[in-house]
Amino acid sequence: MDIIPAIDIIDGKCVRLTQGDYDQKKIYNERPLEVAMQFEDAGLTRLHLVDLDGAKAGSVKNWKVLEALASKTSMVIDFGGGIKSAEDVDIVFECGAKLATVGSMAVKNEEIFSDWLEQYGADRFFLGADVKDEKIAIGGWLETTDIWVYDFMEKYVQKGVTNIFCTDVSKDGLLEGPSVDLYKTVVEQFPDIYFVASGGVSSMEDLEKLKEIGCRGAIVGKAIYEGRVNIADLRFLI
Repeated sequence: MDIIPAIDIIDGKCVRLTQGDYDQKKIYNERPLEVAMQFEDAGLTRLHLVDLDGAKAGSVKNWKVLEALASKTSMVIDFGGGIKSAEDVDIVFECGAKLATVGSMAVKNEEIFSDWLEQYGADRFFLGADVKDEKIAIGGWLETTDIWVYDFMEKYVQKGVTNIFCTDVSKDGLLEGPSVDLYKTVVEQFPDIYFVASGGVSSMEDLEKLKEIGCRGAIVGKAIYEGRVNIADLRFLI
């Protein structure tokens, strides 16, 4: 299982939010490159980079951070937050991301996202499914749709998407453990995709559970920054 540490960016700084709330922001490091290099030194090869300024503004903002991390580490970076146009997608790839992370666009603008899948290749996208009670949530998690997460995934798997991560928004940032049952169901329904669990990881035990149920990867954020998980121990799960 791939351990994918998360770096969330506001004003060029490494931060974490609680349940997507910008008012519950905590700055962990003002130098994201320093954090990324620590991850790389620990043997981790993937990185989940989120442009929170971009997500709020509706266009990519922290592309310089992406460019620095991509040029000065060898980590495979997926980048999301504010990708709303083909120009944004171009910027993300030109600045060194291997994958463009897309969530709400796939819900609200299916036709545009489908065009991107054809134009750039479905394997270049990391599809994010934010979920609340098995329904897709959008708009900074404030709005729950009537779209079942499994139907949402199936639609894009049929379009060639193979990289998907799922975040239970009721768990994210709370360090109370991941939604193992939800992720187990996803893995059972979509055994051939590269499925990544996200949200709620609080310990090595949580990661062991996710590995046992067949997750191909797990995104870990707050648990690392709060010292619940030692990055030196993560290599033993890879």
